[in-house]
Amino acid sequence: MSILTGINPVLESLKAGHPLDRILVAKGAGGPRLQQIVDLARRASVPVRFEERSGLDRLAGSPAHQGVVAMGASKRYAELDEVAPAAQLLVVLDGVEDPHNLGAVVRTAHAAGAGGIVIPERRAAGLTDVVAKAAAGALEYLPVVRAVNINRTLEELKDLGYWIYGLDERGRADYDRTEYNVPTVLVFGGEGKGLHELVRKHCDVLVRIPLEGHIPSLNVSVAAGIVLFECKRRRARTA
Repeated sequence: MSILTGINPVLESLKAGHPLDRILVAKGAGGPRLQQIVDLARRASVPVRFEERSGLDRLAGSPAHQGVVAMGASKRYAELDEVAPAAQLLVVLDGVEDPHNLGAVVRTAHAAGAGGIVIPERRAAGLTDVVAKAAAGALEYLPVVRAVNINRTLEELKDLGYWIYGLDERGRADYDRTEYNVPTVLVFGGEGKGLHELVRKHCDVLVRIPLEGHIPSLNVSVAAGIVLFECKRRRARTA
């Protein structure tokens, strides 16, 4: 992941419209130019976090960052209204934090014919260089939307006619016995946590992957691949 430090580099990057994953500002730092960075970032939908200065020192590798550090994104994020109207299948990730998992899901989703991926702004991996490498080129073709609020986004997708299917080990429907109505949203939870309770409540159907053995769950990228290609198979059968 590329890292920018200092007021001028971050300010010019924002003015030039370069893709940024997030900006960190040291707590207690201020001044008109820092405020300009915050204002431009919010206008560009780039998350701004206020962190302890020691955290910025570690990230920058030096205390000479003038109270601001920006993390570059490998690709510009798409907007939901650019992606949702034309897609037949979308993937929503509820807090996947491992960039390797995110990249693997992006690659699989593209191969399965998804029209886009939605990830949350907070507590989730962004589009870093590690994600781009794990995606093996799929980021060039699959738009990724970053949502401020996943639950609100699911409500917007329902209003557009999408059916929401969440993968949850407590789901009552087996993934391979479910008819997936089109347009479809598949929701996958984060590592070790699964779906958040509010996200689960926004799903129309909760599906599960029946497992044998003593391991209660699968890696999210593996689980996503299983369900995505089953959904693809069923869509092809009814086309």
